[in-house]
Amino acid sequence: MPTLYQDPRSGNCYKAVLTAAHLGLPLTTVDIDVTSGYTRTPAFLAKNPNGRVPTLVLDDGRILPESNAIAWYLAEGSHLIPTDRFARAQMLQWMFFEQYSHEPYIAVARFWMKFVPKEKLREKEHLIPDWHARGNAALGVMEDHLKKSDWFVAGHYSLADIALFAYTHCAEDGGFNLKTYPAVGAWLARVAGTKNFVKMTSA
Repeated sequence: MPTLYQDPRSGNCYKAVLTAAHLGLPLTTVDIDVTSGYTRTPAFLAKNPNGRVPTLVLDDGRILPESNAIAWYLAEGSHLIPTDRFARAQMLQWMFFEQYSHEPYIAVARFWMKFVPKEKLREKEHLIPDWHARGNAALGVMEDHLKKSDWFVAGHYSLADIALFAYTHCAEDGGFNLKTYPAVGAWLARVAGTKNFVKMTSA
């Protein structure tokens, strides 16, 4: 059974958990507090020199880091990856959007505003307006798309939805007001109603 090294508070780790749950794939999880310094230890760096979670260890010892790569590996050959070539490219488009235009602002704001002590947050307070501006811009792009489609790609649930759900559903932890994005809110409810849906285990 593959083993996922994860921080259960992490949306990036949640992508892998949600993908595996939806597909009914067995997955062992090893929980790590990323603020503890464990991911910088020689033992963990031997698994992932980048020192980050999620990190997936396969039964044969091969190791795969990076959340969207792990989700793709788990979902390969399933209905979560479109068979149409262009639709697959569109799915990747949204997954790249999540990593470049969404996660760096929504996830970062959540981390600093929810999990970091207030005295340390003061070091980053000057960045919060920019996080909110850029994160709201990403939510606006999602809102416009979801006004026209129930899902992000090819009219059905895919890895694009999983990737974007992971941090969007808890964006309010970072000071974002999801009530101003009704189409996003309706989509969040649709994702929560999908087969074998599991909640983030620690938030």
